[in-house]
Amino acid sequence: MIRPTAAPSRPRSLLPLLVPAAALSVLLATMLAAVPAAAAPLDLNLGSLGALADGGSLSGRIVQGIVLLTVLSVAPGLLIMVTCFTRIIVVLSLLRSALGLQQSPPNMVLISLAMFLTFHIMGPVIDSAWQDGLRPLLNEQVTQEQGLERMIEPFRGFMASHVRERDLAAFAAFSKPAKAAQDGAAEGAKDSRPPTAENVDLRLLMPAFLLSELRRAFEIGFLLFLPFLVIDMVVAAILMAMGMMMLPPVMIALPFKIIFFVLTDGWFLIAGSLIRSYGGG
Repeated sequence: MIRPTAAPSRPRSLLPLLVPAAALSVLLATMLAAVPAAAAPLDLNLGSLGALADGGSLSGRIVQGIVLLTVLSVAPGLLIMVTCFTRIIVVLSLLRSALGLQQSPPNMVLISLAMFLTFHIMGPVIDSAWQDGLRPLLNEQVTQEQGLERMIEPFRGFMASHVRERDLAAFAAFSKPAKAAQDGAAEGAKDSRPPTAENVDLRLLMPAFLLSELRRAFEIGFLLFLPFLVIDMVVAAILMAMGMMMLPPVMIALPFKIIFFVLTDGWFLIAGSLIRSYGGG
């Protein structure tokens, strides 16, 4: 059986491919011709050679840029450490645990409430830092070192008024080298004076203040747990007396704890107590 031979294939036309390629070439040539006339000159002036030889301005600017980026990356943590945010958010978290609620109110709500209370309490401190330090610095009335010192001073005063002397003395003792214990009695007498919050370094004042805030937050949390613990014990005793041992007391006590907290206006009392604990209100 003779199979019919296939007709020879015709060469494909390259015209459909050449037309777009030619149009694209013309477009690129037009764009390249227009760029030199429309583009603005790019000037990266990092300092002249004479300035670099005199004061090393290029390296100074690089170091300043690195320090600025580092400060911006750790700024939220630093603000938390030098404000009342730590105590407020820990107290609110312990309150949620005392109520027996796992996800209500959500973390976002607790953090937002803690931030607004922090802004309310820290308002005078932030205003003083702005008026005395940041505004003169932006207006170029003081140098950078003077502006930073003036901005830090209100926060130092706030931490000094709420830090425990015991925590401050403990961190001051931790910072001393190990060989200080082997010094003579005369040198030991010179260093025997306890450090004060006014003259201590910030690297000692900040962690001491943070520990003091955590301690006070847990003290407040203990007082918050007591009434809800009594409700749990009463509900558990009633259920055992009724013979309902298989019924979880936590589930039965939850609505009673919520209605007790609502009737006593708990949120207002907690917010007011936190504000008054810093001398406000």
